[in-house]
Amino acid sequence: MTPEFAVTFAKDAIMLTVMVAMPMLGLGLIVGLAISIFQATTSIQEMTLSFVPKILAVLFGLLFFAPWMLEKLVSYTNRIFSNIPMYIR
Repeated sequence: MTPEFAVTFAKDAIMLTVMVAMPMLGLGLIVGLAISIFQATTSIQEMTLSFVPKILAVLFGLLFFAPWMLEKLVSYTNRIFSNIPMYIR
């Protein structure tokens, strides 16, 4: 295993992690921003008002994006397992 291969392997794993996490993080960011604007305009400073909608948005996003996320993760895992003989050369 060469250093270039190790760096590429780690880069691919990190890119997959970011790509799979991005929809959930994006939904949390959008809902959090909308709730923050609502709180700033109405002067309501309730902690659960910002927490509960973000959790629900991420939950619904997870239900919506789960098939895509699972397909990406399974594809990456299959590629890793099928290339194990090449990795140990």
